[in-house]
Amino acid sequence: MTLPATVAVDVGGTKIRAGSVIDGELAHVRSVPTPATSGAQAVLDTIAEVTAAVVAEASGSHGGESAWRIGIGAAGVIDPATGTVVSATDSLPGWAGTDLVTELSARSGLPVRVVNDVHAHALGEAAAGASRGTRSSLLVAAGTGIGGGFITDGHLLTGRNSAAGHVGHVPSAAASGLACPCGGTGHVEAVASGPAILNTYRRLVDTSDSPTSAPNSVAGHEMAAPAPGNTRELAAAASAGDELALRAFDIGARALGSALGGISNILSPEVIVVGGGLAEMDETWWAPLREAFAAELIPATSGTQLVKAELGQDAALVGAASLWNAEQRETR
Repeated sequence: MTLPATVAVDVGGTKIRAGSVIDGELAHVRSVPTPATSGAQAVLDTIAEVTAAVVAEASGSHGGESAWRIGIGAAGVIDPATGTVVSATDSLPGWAGTDLVTELSARSGLPVRVVNDVHAHALGEAAAGASRGTRSSLLVAAGTGIGGGFITDGHLLTGRNSAAGHVGHVPSAAASGLACPCGGTGHVEAVASGPAILNTYRRLVDTSDSPTSAPNSVAGHEMAAPAPGNTRELAAAASAGDELALRAFDIGARALGSALGGISNILSPEVIVVGGGLAEMDETWWAPLREAFAAELIPATSGTQLVKAELGQDAALVGAASLWNAEQRETR
């Protein structure tokens, strides 16, 4: 008997993860660096190599013959109907315009389906994570950037140009005048992403050092540990009671919470699932997020749940594999 088997792949700007999915079980997961600076062809070659390695390992350990196919969640705006990268950021130079289905089918000899990586996360959480069993859900990935994926009745909303889900690019009063990585200003990602929160902290430090800063607002700050150099270090400073770090996370969390409340009033999902690096924080981030979210809800949407993602980085792999489920189709 030939069993359907999928190599699920998550392609990001810094690493590529892949694993086998047979009978719904994720296994043989491996991770390799993304050769981003070497261009799209090098990235495609690496995907093909790690895919072949997963197939070889899984075939050797799994009794019985399998018919393999590939499901991919990839960075960039992806047209799932054609498998083409519509647009991409500078984290993957030359990625835009790449025909992933044609290129990887030629390299592997296997059928390929592809979707955006955050959309894959949404599919994964809906299939086996925090939003399983719901009819509608919004997955929000909050970390280096802020993205999203909306699912209703088992269908992924992709929208015109496959661009649906750019949660980080809704306007936010808290981000007024702040530059966003997309080239615009005033978007919630400019104040609520991990790097943006770190930038807020640095602005607060600069302001507090001025002669006009409030007395005792940073008491003992100059005697504190060296300034945090990344979001993880900033989170540690907040947990240790650093007043400005706590304020920076509060500002970012409230901005995102307000944005999600507004989006909930538009889409009215059963649940909003929040994943990504920021979601791993404690109540320093979650408490103001929930408070600001609840404050924006109208009575009709007041029952919308805001919960933490369950699958972590495996969500994209589970979601990529689900592209081969007969019932899974995207909604324009």
